[in-house]
Amino acid sequence: MTLWSSIWKRISSAAAVGVAGNKIEFGGFDRHRVPTRHVDAMSDDDLRHLNALLPWRCFTVDSHGRRFGNIAWKGKRDAPQVIPDRRIQTMDQIFKLSGKTVLEAGCFEGVHTVGLLGFGAKVVAVDSRIENVVKTIVRCAMFGYCPNVFVCNLDLSSDLATLPETDLIHHVGVLYHLKDPVRHLLALGKVAKEGIMLDTHVAIPDMARSVYEVDGKQYRYQHYKEGGTAEVFSGMYDHAKWLLLSDIEALLRQAGFASVRVAEERQERNGRRILLFASH
Repeated sequence: MTLWSSIWKRISSAAAVGVAGNKIEFGGFDRHRVPTRHVDAMSDDDLRHLNALLPWRCFTVDSHGRRFGNIAWKGKRDAPQVIPDRRIQTMDQIFKLSGKTVLEAGCFEGVHTVGLLGFGAKVVAVDSRIENVVKTIVRCAMFGYCPNVFVCNLDLSSDLATLPETDLIHHVGVLYHLKDPVRHLLALGKVAKEGIMLDTHVAIPDMARSVYEVDGKQYRYQHYKEGGTAEVFSGMYDHAKWLLLSDIEALLRQAGFASVRVAEERQERNGRRILLFASH
């Protein structure tokens, strides 16, 4: 069996598992419709077939109110995704995305990728899961875009070294899935020439009961159990390390980002989460 036939078999099997039991209407959505160049012109039968081909875990809605993608499960990504995301709108206000190169760390299924491209950015999108890379390529193609998308495990120094230099980094929902977030943050200063948008969970001081050492310095963290490669919404390993916000800010400055500003703090189901912007 060739590499690509093995990959396709894996994706097809995941799609079959994902579709089973995910009961949600196909059409009739009134909110968050977005023109989808090559989906708008599809027949219902072709779009239903496209939705069944891949293990979609979120969906957008085309101009006709039809679902492109699927839900994860009831209560998880079971509403239409919004394009563009509000955080990308803020990122554009701060950095002016048009004409800029943007690294999207953790592209999932291409919803944010499309949002960035819609503002005129040139996007390099990476994800640790081949399924997500394929879904991102397909979703973007259906919107008429062709970003550079490839597999990259952002927890591995060897993979981080393959990232091209870009103007900006879009970093949403990834840091709190990593087992070595310190080395990851330090590496980002060599990638982004201008700045970064980072949205992540952070450790509450009382919960940061574990310590790990990087380059002779100790960092407190909250140990967070992960599902590994078998769970699509988990990191790639059995646990992640949630850092203190103060350490994240200090690490970004150490990486060369002179200005670090927390724009938002919020409490979510899994814990405290922040949105920050950093620039050189």
